[in-house]
Amino acid sequence: MDTKKIVEEIIENKAEDGGIQQVYFVACGGSLGAFFSANHFMQSEAKKLKAAAINSNEFVHDTPAAMGVNSVVILCSHAGNTPETVKAAELAHNKGATVIGMTYTPGSPLTEFCDYVVGYKFRTDLEMNFSEDKALVPLTIAVEILNQVEGFEAYDKYQDGLNKIDGIIRNAQKQVEQRALDFAQTYKDDKIIYTMGSGAGYGAAYIQSICIFMEMQWINSSSIHTGEYFHGPFEITDLNTPFLIQMNEGRTRALDERALDFLKKYAKRYEVVDAKELGLSTIEAPVVDYFNQTLFTCVYDIYNFALADARKHPLSTRRYMWKVEY
Repeated sequence: MDTKKIVEEIIENKAEDGGIQQVYFVACGGSLGAFFSANHFMQSEAKKLKAAAINSNEFVHDTPAAMGVNSVVILCSHAGNTPETVKAAELAHNKGATVIGMTYTPGSPLTEFCDYVVGYKFRTDLEMNFSEDKALVPLTIAVEILNQVEGFEAYDKYQDGLNKIDGIIRNAQKQVEQRALDFAQTYKDDKIIYTMGSGAGYGAAYIQSICIFMEMQWINSSSIHTGEYFHGPFEITDLNTPFLIQMNEGRTRALDERALDFLKKYAKRYEVVDAKELGLSTIEAPVVDYFNQTLFTCVYDIYNFALADARKHPLSTRRYMWKVEY
């Protein structure tokens, strides 16, 4: 069943109970980060629907009071066996919410409590189209929900963006190949790298910080929202501290430009990844914001493989994850 039909069926099933009133995006780690653009879309565009992105374990222990029969809960676990996310799905199911599970692993424990199971393609899939990326699948679900519940004027422009994003990303990945090699050689011995971003693209900075630099490379990191940079974090800026700053295409670009202007004055070691330079502006303005995250995340893949190779620290290396009880 495709996304449009899933949403149509949910709306029909909930018609007598008051319809869809809330959408919750629930996951952990990189899967939670993959929901950021979808959640940002709902919070930016919806007039009545309420949305939130929540860590799975927090969802279990501090469940939103509104969550119930009028809620759609979208969960994601790559292997489908993240204990906290499976528990969150069970809780949502038991409270009468409609549960949509996203997983790369059909038949995994997560699917037991899901009304619908939606797959996505992983970036190592040779035949994938980037419109099926982990961050764009929940965004497409969110777009369908909003369009069918409230209406979304830029719906057709979003669909056009989906048709364009694969070519944009493939060109962008080629464009950064040499820059990624240079980045890897420059920063391979650093013990800390900060990431910076804003708006609907912020999830890419978050994932790069917690999943790549910290989890997979054991480099200390934190993601800094460029709008928050001038309210505390900019005090750590100096000529030695490295930053990876992403420049959104869309409404929050001014925040990123302000932060970059400051880095140009007071920092020396920073890498700029610019969505405009990488071709995202071919997607129309009303929806371009929501494609930033997938572009950045897929471009970071090129950087991350180069960095792992330069550091002789494979991305699969773990100290604790899947090895000890936690």
